[in-house]
Amino acid sequence: MKPKIADFGMARIFAENQQNANAQRVVGTYGYMAPEYAMEGVFSTKSDVYSFGVLLLEVIPGLRRNFCTQTMSFPSLGIYSWNMWKEGKAEELADSSIMDTCSSEEVLLCVHVGLMCVQENPDDRPLMSMVVFVLENGSTTLPSPNRPAYFAGRSAEIEKIEVDIQNSVNSFTLTEVEGR
Repeated sequence: MKPKIADFGMARIFAENQQNANAQRVVGTYGYMAPEYAMEGVFSTKSDVYSFGVLLLEVIPGLRRNFCTQTMSFPSLGIYSWNMWKEGKAEELADSSIMDTCSSEEVLLCVHVGLMCVQENPDDRPLMSMVVFVLENGSTTLPSPNRPAYFAGRSAEIEKIEVDIQNSVNSFTLTEVEGR
């Protein structure tokens, strides 16, 4: 058996040769779930690809997925990224801290891969093995992306984000408790 992640913390068990399934109850975080899973309860190996694409498109600009809806009049970060891609401005998506450590070609490749992962039709999404190969090897043989999937989640799910976003360096503190 192979576990498949339909959303963060949500695992489904597939049989060895099973490629997709249907859920009786859809649970997860809107925006990260593939549209076919969120709307119809159908999930497959391409559902994971969709979720990865959303994460990739969040990491590049350093924004949460709802930032565009709340501050920029775009229905999603995917749609905003796709519009920037179409206009030839995809490298402008990158957060300044990312540009200090990588080239604009690497940013363009990541945006391209992210957009391919969030395609509405699961058959248009690459396999995760192909995503890993492209990101590791810098291959640019991916087809041009179509407009990404977008569906409206429940408004109660929308996160509140401050318009004045500032970069921060995270720190980690470990406290060990010892008995006497």
